[in-house]
Amino acid sequence: MKNFGNVASVFGFDDRPFKLLPDPNVIFWSPRHEHAFETLRYGLTSCAPITLLTGEIGAGKTTLLRKLMEETAEDLIIGLVSNVMGTTDQLLHWILNALDVRIESGASYVTLFQTLQDLLIEHYAAGRRVVLIFDEAQNIRSSGLEELRMLTNINSGVDELLQLILIGQPELRDTINLPELRQVKQRVAANYHLTSMGPEETTTYIRHLLRAAGGTGNEIADDAISDIFTATQGTPRLINQLCNFAMVRAATTAENPVSRKTVTDVLGDGMFLPYRLFQQEKTS
Repeated sequence: MKNFGNVASVFGFDDRPFKLLPDPNVIFWSPRHEHAFETLRYGLTSCAPITLLTGEIGAGKTTLLRKLMEETAEDLIIGLVSNVMGTTDQLLHWILNALDVRIESGASYVTLFQTLQDLLIEHYAAGRRVVLIFDEAQNIRSSGLEELRMLTNINSGVDELLQLILIGQPELRDTINLPELRQVKQRVAANYHLTSMGPEETTTYIRHLLRAAGGTGNEIADDAISDIFTATQGTPRLINQLCNFAMVRAATTAENPVSRKTVTDVLGDGMFLPYRLFQQEKTS
């Protein structure tokens, strides 16, 4: 956070309370985040062919994913693929790269597929299970999702050699519900849609992060938090961004707690994109 030293001295923080990058160490376990995490964990431990987690931008999906990866067992081989796009051949390149397999450029689809299949069988023989996690999976074309579904058919007897976890924005769920992807949908054995927080949860969330950073939890006034909720509609990443702006501004005048006026001033200067405009920009 720019000017964090000033913020820390005014509010007495040991660490930044409102981080924009995922931090699994300070997760706020709202009921919906607990349900989302348990869905991920269930999909992983039950060997679900496909586990699906969706939610709006900034709802906390990637943070939960990072937490899940911290807890993975030693017999799991995890491949993380982010922002994948392109043809089915390119999709296999992304997958093999995520599994630390280097392929010569220009390799045919057959070569890519055989390389992946051989790798899965090798790990299976050694008692290891392979899990591929696709973050921002809404970017995968419907043909790519069908290709992923076919990869889950690689098996050894009754044992599946590959699990998929798809994490993305709500449109991913819409895509999977298309009639032509009904076979993909049938392979989804665990799924959850992570919604935004309500007013009370937003207040608890902000207080939680303030205390986790070494504060008292009361560094932002109640009426200011009410306006923060209105502007962000309970989306964690937007809350963090707006709280950052407000605390930096408040620190310049040693204002503690952050007042409603300060939040109003931040909203008025055009630097923060409120939820309604954030949604419009996303769909434009």
